Amino acid sequence: MDQNEFSGNLEKYKNPIEYDVIYENYNVDLHYIKNLLRKNIDPIIELASGTGRLAIPLAKQGFNVYAVDIHEGMLQLAIDKAKKQNVQVHFSLQDCTQLQLPISSNFIYMTGNSFQHFLTNDSQNALFQSVKKHLHPSGEFVFDTRNALLNELSIVDEYEESSVNSKGEKLTIQHREEYNPVTQILTCRSINKLEHSTFEDSILLRYTYPMELKRLLEQNGFELLHLYGSWKKSEFTKDSPSMIVHARLTK
Repeated sequence: MDQNEFSGNLEKYKNPIEYDVIYENYNVDLHYIKNLLRKNIDPIIELASGTGRLAIPLAKQGFNVYAVDIHEGMLQLAIDKAKKQNVQVHFSLQDCTQLQLPISSNFIYMTGNSFQHFLTNDSQNALFQSVKKHLHPSGEFVFDTRNALLNELSIVDEYEESSVNSKGEKLTIQHREEYNPVTQILTCRSINKLEHSTFEDSILLRYTYPMELKRLLEQNGFELLHLYGSWKKSEFTKDSPSMIVHARLTK
């Protein structure tokens, strides 16, 4: 994969097995997608599919899933998991801003706040144009992104959390998060401490504001059908932790 805007911002995913353990039981977005699709028999496309947390159970339900991710390790774990479960998913290693899939679809989705990886206006536009090329007329695109809670972003946040990794070892993580209001990018740095080792990682996350997002959709030929504050379809307010975006291609 060629170097691009995303290549240097993937440290958080360098251990796909540990990432999979952390999120394997998160399924509220899966329920939303399943209820939305119901008996859809056409191929569906997942962007930034990670370790297959959504793609594999959807394929088990009978959906014809094409799943794309830019991280080779995450994608390989997803492929291995699908094989072990005897599930057919069309996985491919691709940049979401330059999709080259052999199909088009009525439905494309992207969860896990992956939209925040598109750090520039150009890459956001490129994502929508790439999605647009793979949607049928009036096709729908669903994705989520964290809401910019200004009272949280206005301070440098330092905190610590503990968990147990896949080997049963205690893991202590010290986080430091600092937001740049000019670039709208949050820099998250972490020091990860195990009993006999310590390693650091970081990630950059772009925040997009509601009216900014609405204009971004319209400029790229989409209309906003729904904006929810959570995957449970709660009303979106200034205090909502998330923006769940359900858009439709109009031109």
